[in-house]
Amino acid sequence: MSSLRHWLWLATRGSAPGMYALRLLDHFGTPESVYHGDKEAYDRVEGLPSRVRKALLDKSLDQADQILHQCEELGVRVLTLQDADYPQRLSQLSAPPCVLYVKGTLPQVDQEAAITLVGARQASPYGVMIARRLGLDLARQGALVVSGTAQGIDTAALEGALSGGGKVLAVLGCGIDVVYPWGREDLYEDVAAAGALLSEYPPGTPPLGSHFPVRNRLLAGLSLGTVVVEGTETSGSLITARWALESDRDVFAVPGNIDVPLSRGPNGLIRRGEAKLIQDAWDILEEYEFLYPAKLHPRAPLPPQAEQARLNRPAEPQREAAREEQAPPQPEKLVLDLRKDPEACTDDEAALLRALQGEVTRTADDLVEETGIPARRVMSALTMLQVRQLVNQHPGRGYEALVILKEETTDRRV
Repeated sequence: MSSLRHWLWLATRGSAPGMYALRLLDHFGTPESVYHGDKEAYDRVEGLPSRVRKALLDKSLDQADQILHQCEELGVRVLTLQDADYPQRLSQLSAPPCVLYVKGTLPQVDQEAAITLVGARQASPYGVMIARRLGLDLARQGALVVSGTAQGIDTAALEGALSGGGKVLAVLGCGIDVVYPWGREDLYEDVAAAGALLSEYPPGTPPLGSHFPVRNRLLAGLSLGTVVVEGTETSGSLITARWALESDRDVFAVPGNIDVPLSRGPNGLIRRGEAKLIQDAWDILEEYEFLYPAKLHPRAPLPPQAEQARLNRPAEPQREAAREEQAPPQPEKLVLDLRKDPEACTDDEAALLRALQGEVTRTADDLVEETGIPARRVMSALTMLQVRQLVNQHPGRGYEALVILKEETTDRRV
Protein backbone atom coordinates (compact mmCIF):
# COMPACT_ATOMS: atom_id res chain seq x y z
CA MET A 1 0.00 0.00 0.00
CA SER A 2 1.36 3.37 -0.99
CA SER A 3 2.02 6.10 1.54
CA LEU A 4 -0.83 8.58 1.89
CA ARG A 5 1.75 11.38 2.04
CA HIS A 6 3.00 10.44 -1.42
CA TRP A 7 -0.53 10.27 -2.81
CA LEU A 8 -1.19 13.80 -1.51
CA TRP A 9 2.13 15.00 -2.89
CA LEU A 10 1.18 13.61 -6.31
CA ALA A 11 -2.32 15.12 -6.13
CA THR A 12 -0.93 18.61 -5.52
CA ARG A 13 1.41 18.72 -8.53
CA GLY A 14 0.09 21.42 -10.88
CA SER A 15 -2.88 23.78 -10.76
CA ALA A 16 -5.49 21.05 -11.45
CA PRO A 17 -5.10 18.38 -8.76
CA GLY A 18 -4.12 14.99 -10.07
CA MET A 19 -5.16 15.66 -13.68
CA TYR A 20 -1.96 13.96 -14.89
CA ALA A 21 -1.70 11.43 -12.05
CA LEU A 22 -2.94 8.44 -14.06
CA ARG A 23 -0.44 9.14 -16.82
CA LEU A 24 2.37 9.30 -14.25
CA LEU A 25 1.18 6.19 -12.42
CA ASP A 26 0.97 4.25 -15.69
CA HIS A 27 4.58 5.21 -16.35
CA PHE A 28 6.10 4.83 -12.86
CA GLY A 29 3.73 2.37 -11.17
CA THR A 30 3.36 3.93 -7.69
CA PRO A 31 3.25 7.41 -6.14
CA GLU A 32 6.57 6.67 -4.39
CA SER A 33 8.20 5.89 -7.71
CA VAL A 34 6.83 9.12 -9.15
CA TYR A 35 8.17 10.99 -6.12
CA HIS A 36 11.67 9.53 -6.51
CA GLY A 37 11.83 10.31 -10.22
CA ASP A 38 14.21 12.90 -11.63
CA LYS A 39 14.07 15.42 -14.46
CA GLU A 40 15.22 12.93 -17.07
CA ALA A 41 12.58 10.41 -15.98
CA TYR A 42 9.83 13.03 -16.07
CA ASP A 43 10.93 14.18 -19.53
CA ARG A 44 10.21 10.67 -20.80
CA VAL A 45 6.52 10.96 -19.85
CA GLU A 46 4.60 12.21 -22.88
CA GLY A 47 2.11 15.05 -22.62
CA LEU A 48 3.19 16.59 -19.30
CA PRO A 49 2.96 20.41 -19.28
CA SER A 50 6.10 22.24 -18.22
CA ARG A 51 4.44 23.51 -15.03
CA VAL A 52 3.70 19.92 -13.96
CA ARG A 53 7.28 18.80 -14.68
CA LYS A 54 8.54 21.71 -12.59
CA ALA A 55 6.15 20.89 -9.74
CA LEU A 56 7.33 17.26 -9.74
CA LEU A 57 10.87 18.41 -8.99
CA ASP A 58 9.68 19.92 -5.69
CA LYS A 59 10.15 17.02 -3.28
CA SER A 60 8.91 18.72 -0.12
CA LEU A 61 6.22 16.78 1.73
CA ASP A 62 5.31 19.73 3.96
CA GLN A 63 2.10 20.47 2.03
CA ALA A 64 1.03 16.83 2.25
CA ASP A 65 1.62 16.82 6.01
CA GLN A 66 -0.34 20.05 6.38
CA ILE A 67 -3.28 18.60 4.41
CA LEU A 68 -3.28 15.47 6.58
CA HIS A 69 -3.35 17.63 9.71
CA GLN A 70 -6.23 19.74 8.36
CA CYS A 71 -8.24 16.66 7.40
CA GLU A 72 -7.77 15.17 10.86
CA GLU A 73 -8.97 18.38 12.51
CA LEU A 74 -11.97 18.72 10.18
CA GLY A 75 -13.03 15.08 10.30
CA VAL A 76 -12.43 14.73 6.56
CA ARG A 77 -11.69 11.33 5.07
CA VAL A 78 -9.06 10.96 2.34
CA LEU A 79 -9.61 8.34 -0.38
CA THR A 80 -7.01 7.36 -2.98
CA LEU A 81 -7.24 5.43 -6.23
CA GLN A 82 -5.95 2.32 -4.45
CA ASP A 83 -8.73 2.29 -1.81
CA ALA A 84 -11.59 -0.19 -2.04
CA ASP A 85 -14.17 2.55 -1.35
CA TYR A 86 -12.96 4.71 -4.24
CA PRO A 87 -15.85 4.85 -6.79
CA GLN A 88 -15.03 2.64 -9.74
CA ARG A 89 -17.14 4.88 -11.96
CA LEU A 90 -14.60 7.64 -11.40
CA SER A 91 -11.63 5.35 -12.03
CA GLN A 92 -13.04 4.78 -15.54
CA LEU A 93 -12.51 8.45 -16.45
CA SER A 94 -9.58 9.41 -18.65
CA ALA A 95 -8.34 11.73 -15.88
CA PRO A 96 -9.63 10.40 -12.55
CA PRO A 97 -8.67 12.27 -9.38
CA CYS A 98 -5.99 10.32 -7.52
CA VAL A 99 -7.24 11.70 -4.18
CA LEU A 100 -10.75 12.49 -2.94
CA TYR A 101 -11.72 14.37 0.22
CA VAL A 102 -14.98 13.23 1.84
CA LYS A 103 -17.12 14.78 4.58
CA GLY A 104 -20.05 12.67 5.74
CA THR A 105 -20.83 9.09 4.71
CA LEU A 106 -19.98 8.38 1.10
CA PRO A 107 -22.73 6.23 -0.45
CA GLN A 108 -21.63 3.09 -2.26
CA VAL A 109 -21.85 4.96 -5.52
CA ASP A 110 -21.22 1.98 -7.79
CA GLN A 111 -24.25 0.21 -6.30
CA GLU A 112 -26.58 3.20 -6.60
CA ALA A 113 -28.75 4.59 -9.38
CA ALA A 114 -26.90 7.89 -9.15
CA ILE A 115 -28.30 10.77 -11.22
CA THR A 116 -26.60 14.14 -11.60
CA LEU A 117 -28.70 17.30 -11.94
CA VAL A 118 -27.07 20.43 -13.33
CA GLY A 119 -28.17 23.81 -14.61
CA ALA A 120 -27.72 27.55 -14.55
CA ARG A 121 -26.70 29.55 -11.50
CA GLN A 122 -28.95 32.42 -12.57
CA ALA A 123 -31.85 30.04 -13.03
CA SER A 124 -35.42 31.04 -13.79
CA PRO A 125 -38.17 30.43 -11.21
CA TYR A 126 -39.45 27.68 -13.51
CA GLY A 127 -36.02 26.02 -13.61
CA VAL A 128 -35.66 26.14 -9.83
CA MET A 129 -39.12 24.62 -9.39
CA ILE A 130 -38.39 21.79 -11.84
CA ALA A 131 -34.99 21.05 -10.26
CA ARG A 132 -36.56 20.82 -6.80
CA ARG A 133 -39.36 18.61 -8.06
CA LEU A 134 -36.95 16.30 -9.90
CA GLY A 135 -34.68 16.08 -6.85
CA LEU A 136 -37.66 15.27 -4.63
CA ASP A 137 -39.11 12.62 -6.94
CA LEU A 138 -35.75 11.01 -7.78
CA ALA A 139 -35.08 10.60 -4.06
CA ARG A 140 -38.59 9.23 -3.38
CA GLN A 141 -38.17 6.68 -6.18
CA GLY A 142 -34.82 5.36 -4.95
CA ALA A 143 -32.11 7.32 -6.75
CA LEU A 144 -28.96 8.92 -5.36
CA VAL A 145 -29.04 12.60 -6.34
CA VAL A 146 -25.70 14.18 -7.27
CA SER A 147 -25.10 17.88 -7.87
CA GLY A 148 -22.91 20.84 -7.02
CA THR A 149 -23.73 23.47 -4.42
CA ALA A 150 -23.85 26.58 -6.60
CA GLN A 151 -26.91 28.77 -6.31
CA GLY A 152 -29.73 28.07 -8.74
CA ILE A 153 -30.34 24.60 -10.14
CA ASP A 154 -27.67 22.81 -8.06
CA THR A 155 -28.94 23.88 -4.66
CA ALA A 156 -32.57 23.44 -5.73
CA ALA A 157 -31.89 19.83 -6.77
CA LEU A 158 -30.14 19.03 -3.48
CA GLU A 159 -32.87 20.71 -1.42
CA GLY A 160 -35.52 18.73 -3.28
CA ALA A 161 -33.70 15.44 -2.71
CA LEU A 162 -33.25 16.22 0.98
CA SER A 163 -37.00 16.96 1.20
CA GLY A 164 -37.60 13.54 -0.33
CA GLY A 165 -35.54 11.85 2.38
CA GLY A 166 -33.01 10.48 -0.09
CA LYS A 167 -29.25 10.10 -0.25
CA VAL A 168 -27.33 13.02 -1.72
CA LEU A 169 -23.81 13.66 -2.91
CA ALA A 170 -22.50 17.20 -3.48
CA VAL A 171 -19.33 17.65 -5.54
CA LEU A 172 -17.42 20.85 -4.79
CA GLY A 173 -15.09 23.04 -6.82
CA CYS A 174 -13.32 24.19 -3.64
CA GLY A 175 -12.02 22.82 -0.37
CA ILE A 176 -14.50 20.76 1.58
CA ASP A 177 -14.37 23.28 4.44
CA VAL A 178 -15.07 26.29 2.20
CA VAL A 179 -18.77 27.15 2.10
CA TYR A 180 -19.92 28.18 -1.36
CA PRO A 181 -22.27 29.96 -1.87
CA TRP A 182 -21.47 32.08 1.15
CA GLY A 183 -23.81 31.59 4.08
CA ARG A 184 -25.09 28.12 3.11
CA GLU A 185 -23.62 26.25 6.06
CA ASP A 186 -27.03 24.68 6.57
CA LEU A 187 -26.95 23.04 3.15
CA TYR A 188 -23.46 21.67 3.79
CA GLU A 189 -24.57 20.26 7.14
CA ASP A 190 -27.70 18.66 5.68
CA VAL A 191 -25.83 17.09 2.76
CA ALA A 192 -23.13 15.66 5.06
CA ALA A 193 -25.86 14.24 7.31
CA ALA A 194 -27.79 12.59 4.43
CA GLY A 195 -24.80 11.60 2.33
CA ALA A 196 -21.50 13.29 1.64
CA LEU A 197 -19.63 16.33 0.43
CA LEU A 198 -16.90 15.38 -2.04
CA SER A 199 -13.96 17.31 -3.48
CA GLU A 200 -10.66 16.66 -5.19
CA TYR A 201 -9.33 19.97 -3.82
CA PRO A 202 -7.60 20.02 -0.42
CA PRO A 203 -9.11 21.90 2.54
CA GLY A 204 -8.87 25.66 2.35
CA THR A 205 -8.94 25.81 -1.47
CA PRO A 206 -11.04 28.81 -2.60
CA PRO A 207 -13.79 28.48 -5.26
CA LEU A 208 -11.71 29.74 -8.19
CA GLY A 209 -13.50 29.92 -11.53
CA SER A 210 -11.04 27.55 -13.20
CA HIS A 211 -11.94 24.76 -10.75
CA PHE A 212 -15.51 24.23 -11.90
CA PRO A 213 -15.00 22.96 -15.47
CA VAL A 214 -12.50 20.49 -13.96
CA ARG A 215 -14.99 19.53 -11.24
CA ASN A 216 -17.70 18.89 -13.85
CA ARG A 217 -16.04 15.69 -15.05
CA LEU A 218 -16.65 14.21 -11.58
CA LEU A 219 -20.33 15.19 -11.66
CA ALA A 220 -20.69 13.30 -14.94
CA GLY A 221 -18.44 10.39 -13.97
CA LEU A 222 -20.15 9.52 -10.69
CA SER A 223 -23.57 9.01 -12.26
CA LEU A 224 -25.39 6.77 -14.67
CA GLY A 225 -26.93 9.85 -16.27
CA THR A 226 -26.78 13.63 -16.21
CA VAL A 227 -29.89 15.81 -16.35
CA VAL A 228 -29.58 19.33 -17.79
CA VAL A 229 -32.43 21.45 -16.43
CA GLU A 230 -31.46 24.89 -17.76
CA GLY A 231 -28.43 26.47 -19.39
CA THR A 232 -27.23 28.44 -22.37
CA GLU A 233 -25.46 26.78 -25.27
CA THR A 234 -22.07 27.70 -23.75
CA SER A 235 -22.87 27.05 -20.09
CA GLY A 236 -21.03 24.84 -17.63
CA SER A 237 -24.04 22.51 -17.70
CA LEU A 238 -23.23 21.72 -21.30
CA ILE A 239 -19.62 21.01 -20.31
CA THR A 240 -20.93 18.45 -17.81
CA ALA A 241 -23.17 16.94 -20.50
CA ARG A 242 -20.20 16.71 -22.84
CA TRP A 243 -18.16 14.93 -20.15
CA ALA A 244 -21.06 12.51 -19.69
CA LEU A 245 -21.29 11.74 -23.39
CA GLU A 246 -17.52 11.25 -23.69
CA SER A 247 -17.62 8.94 -20.66
CA ASP A 248 -20.38 6.81 -22.22
CA ARG A 249 -23.01 8.00 -19.76
CA ASP A 250 -26.59 8.96 -20.53
CA VAL A 251 -27.79 12.55 -20.87
CA PHE A 252 -31.32 13.82 -20.22
CA ALA A 253 -32.74 17.30 -20.73
CA VAL A 254 -35.75 19.28 -19.60
CA PRO A 255 -37.31 21.02 -22.62
CA GLY A 256 -37.98 24.73 -22.40
CA ASN A 257 -39.49 27.68 -24.21
CA ILE A 258 -37.74 28.09 -27.57
CA ASP A 259 -37.21 31.84 -27.20
CA VAL A 260 -35.65 31.69 -23.71
CA PRO A 261 -31.80 31.69 -23.68
CA LEU A 262 -31.65 29.29 -20.70
CA SER A 263 -33.60 26.72 -22.73
CA ARG A 264 -31.17 26.66 -25.63
CA GLY A 265 -28.73 24.31 -23.92
CA PRO A 266 -31.17 21.49 -23.10
CA ASN A 267 -33.22 22.06 -26.26
CA GLY A 268 -30.04 21.80 -28.35
CA LEU A 269 -29.08 18.51 -26.71
CA ILE A 270 -32.53 17.12 -27.51
CA ARG A 271 -32.47 18.45 -31.08
CA ARG A 272 -29.08 16.83 -31.78
CA GLY A 273 -30.24 13.49 -30.37
CA GLU A 274 -27.69 13.70 -27.54
CA ALA A 275 -30.24 13.75 -24.72
CA LYS A 276 -33.55 12.12 -23.93
CA LEU A 277 -36.41 14.57 -23.38
CA ILE A 278 -37.85 14.12 -19.90
CA GLN A 279 -40.97 15.42 -18.18
CA ASP A 280 -40.66 13.75 -14.79
CA ALA A 281 -38.25 11.72 -12.66
CA TRP A 282 -39.48 8.33 -13.84
CA ASP A 283 -38.64 9.26 -17.44
CA ILE A 284 -35.04 9.04 -16.18
CA LEU A 285 -35.23 6.09 -13.82
CA GLU A 286 -37.16 3.81 -16.15
CA GLU A 287 -33.89 3.45 -18.08
CA TYR A 288 -32.27 1.78 -15.05
CA GLU A 289 -35.13 -0.10 -13.43
CA PHE A 290 -33.84 -3.45 -14.74
CA LEU A 291 -30.42 -2.78 -13.16
CA TYR A 292 -31.80 -1.85 -9.74
CA PRO A 293 -35.17 -3.62 -9.40
CA ALA A 294 -34.94 -3.68 -5.60
CA LYS A 295 -34.20 0.05 -5.33
CA LEU A 296 -36.12 1.87 -8.04
CA HIS A 297 -39.90 2.06 -7.82
CA PRO A 298 -42.27 4.38 -9.66
CA ARG A 299 -44.43 6.37 -7.30
CA ALA A 300 -47.48 8.49 -7.87
CA PRO A 301 -46.73 12.22 -7.58
CA LEU A 302 -47.41 13.78 -4.23
CA PRO A 303 -50.64 15.77 -3.98
CA PRO A 304 -49.91 19.42 -4.85
CA GLN A 305 -50.32 20.60 -1.26
CA ALA A 306 -48.01 17.89 0.10
CA GLU A 307 -45.41 18.61 -2.57
CA GLN A 308 -45.46 22.33 -1.86
CA ALA A 309 -45.20 21.68 1.86
CA ARG A 310 -41.98 19.75 1.27
CA LEU A 311 -40.44 21.96 -1.38
CA ASN A 312 -41.27 25.30 0.23
CA ARG A 313 -40.39 24.37 3.78
CA PRO A 314 -39.13 27.56 5.43
CA ALA A 315 -35.62 27.70 6.88
CA GLU A 316 -35.33 27.27 10.62
CA PRO A 317 -35.30 30.74 12.25
CA GLN A 318 -32.04 30.12 14.10
CA ARG A 319 -30.32 29.06 10.88
CA GLU A 320 -31.64 32.09 9.05
CA ALA A 321 -30.34 34.39 11.78
CA ALA A 322 -27.00 32.62 11.82
CA ARG A 323 -26.63 33.09 8.07
CA GLU A 324 -27.28 36.80 8.38
CA GLU A 325 -24.67 37.12 11.12
CA GLN A 326 -22.01 34.87 9.61
CA ALA A 327 -22.27 35.59 5.88
CA PRO A 328 -19.33 37.79 4.87
CA PRO A 329 -20.17 40.97 2.96
CA GLN A 330 -19.03 39.53 -0.36
CA PRO A 331 -20.98 39.36 -3.60
CA GLU A 332 -22.30 36.07 -4.96
CA LYS A 333 -19.41 35.73 -7.35
CA LEU A 334 -16.48 33.39 -7.73
CA VAL A 335 -12.98 34.68 -7.12
CA LEU A 336 -10.43 34.18 -9.88
CA ASP A 337 -7.08 34.77 -8.18
CA LEU A 338 -4.31 35.07 -10.75
CA ARG A 339 -1.78 35.42 -7.94
CA LYS A 340 -2.41 31.80 -6.94
CA ASP A 341 -3.29 30.46 -10.37
CA PRO A 342 -1.48 32.59 -13.01
CA GLU A 343 -2.38 30.15 -15.78
CA ALA A 344 -6.11 30.24 -15.02
CA CYS A 345 -6.77 32.32 -18.13
CA THR A 346 -5.00 33.72 -21.17
CA ASP A 347 -3.80 37.32 -21.48
CA ASP A 348 -6.80 38.16 -23.69
CA GLU A 349 -9.23 36.58 -21.21
CA ALA A 350 -7.64 38.43 -18.30
CA ALA A 351 -7.87 41.74 -20.17
CA LEU A 352 -11.57 41.22 -20.88
CA LEU A 353 -12.33 40.21 -17.30
CA ARG A 354 -10.45 43.30 -16.11
CA ALA A 355 -12.61 45.50 -18.33
CA LEU A 356 -15.78 43.85 -17.01
CA GLN A 357 -15.05 44.22 -13.28
CA GLY A 358 -17.72 45.95 -11.23
CA GLU A 359 -21.45 45.99 -11.83
CA VAL A 360 -21.13 46.74 -15.54
CA THR A 361 -22.04 45.21 -18.87
CA ARG A 362 -20.18 45.92 -22.09
CA THR A 363 -20.76 44.92 -25.68
CA ALA A 364 -18.09 43.17 -27.72
CA ASP A 365 -17.45 46.43 -29.60
CA ASP A 366 -16.95 48.25 -26.28
CA LEU A 367 -14.42 45.63 -25.24
CA VAL A 368 -12.54 45.85 -28.53
CA GLU A 369 -12.27 49.62 -28.10
CA GLU A 370 -11.31 49.53 -24.41
CA THR A 371 -8.76 46.70 -24.56
CA GLY A 372 -7.32 47.30 -28.02
CA ILE A 373 -7.59 43.58 -28.76
CA PRO A 374 -8.70 42.69 -32.34
CA ALA A 375 -12.36 41.78 -32.66
CA ARG A 376 -11.67 38.19 -33.73
CA ARG A 377 -9.60 37.54 -30.61
CA VAL A 378 -12.15 39.28 -28.38
CA MET A 379 -14.95 37.04 -29.65
CA SER A 380 -12.80 33.92 -29.28
CA ALA A 381 -11.85 34.84 -25.70
CA LEU A 382 -15.46 35.72 -24.80
CA THR A 383 -16.61 32.34 -26.08
CA MET A 384 -14.12 30.50 -23.87
CA LEU A 385 -15.03 32.66 -20.87
CA GLN A 386 -18.71 31.82 -21.39
CA VAL A 387 -17.94 28.10 -21.68
CA ARG A 388 -16.12 28.28 -18.34
CA GLN A 389 -18.98 30.31 -16.79
CA LEU A 390 -16.70 33.25 -16.05
CA VAL A 391 -18.74 35.63 -18.21
CA ASN A 392 -22.44 35.85 -18.98
CA GLN A 393 -24.06 37.45 -22.00
CA HIS A 394 -27.25 39.47 -21.55
CA PRO A 395 -29.16 39.77 -24.84
CA GLY A 396 -29.21 43.41 -25.92
CA ARG A 397 -27.04 44.55 -22.98
CA GLY A 398 -23.66 42.94 -23.56
CA TYR A 399 -21.38 40.88 -21.35
CA GLU A 400 -21.04 40.72 -17.56
CA ALA A 401 -18.23 39.17 -15.49
CA LEU A 402 -19.31 36.39 -13.14
CA VAL A 403 -16.01 36.46 -11.23
CA ILE A 404 -14.02 38.88 -9.12
CA LEU A 405 -10.54 39.16 -10.58
CA LYS A 406 -7.57 39.38 -8.23
CA GLU A 407 -4.08 40.11 -9.48
CA GLU A 408 -0.62 40.79 -8.17
CA THR A 409 -0.55 44.41 -9.34
CA THR A 410 -2.43 47.03 -7.35
CA ASP A 411 -2.87 49.66 -10.04
CA ARG A 412 -5.41 47.57 -11.97
CA ARG A 413 -9.09 47.38 -11.21
CA VAL A 414 -9.96 44.38 -9.03
